[in-house]
Amino acid sequence: MSETQAGEPVDYIAETRANYDALGFPPYQWVESSGTPPWSPAEVPLHEAKIALLASGGIYRRGQRAFHYKDDASYRVIDTSVPSEDLRISHFAYDLTDAREDPGVVFPVDSLRSLIDEGSLGSIAPEAFTFMGGIYSARKVREELAPALVERVVDQRPDIALLVPV
Repeated sequence: MSETQAGEPVDYIAETRANYDALGFPPYQWVESSGTPPWSPAEVPLHEAKIALLASGGIYRRGQRAFHYKDDASYRVIDTSVPSEDLRISHFAYDLTDAREDPGVVFPVDSLRSLIDEGSLGSIAPEAFTFMGGIYSARKVREELAPALVERVVDQRPDIALLVPV
């Protein structure tokens, strides 16, 4: 990826195209959705809410299988009480240096725990779900990954969900 000056905006579309080109993939086909996405306001105050955590940064727990680099549409279930030092990261589409040093930049479970401790957030669902963003097959995401994640998240009955994209 190209370097930018600190504080300057990054053209992520150009960066993604350049990264995919360097990896030998065909040009990335961005998914464009028609219409406005559905919006549902939280029905409980945040200090009472249970939050579900989903992250696309390729996070997995020590002992789990790492994500592989060719259109991996699988996901990992991570117990939200896991110590951060047991988290690992595997992803082809971004520089992993900062995330490996501090997994909280792509998987903010420690920050959510702090919000719970200070009384700003009610609780966190017992399981978080992670996957590797940058999946080239929109069909796999739409037909396989997204429905599986929705089912798993809904089973935990959260009030809100936080998706941390990479």
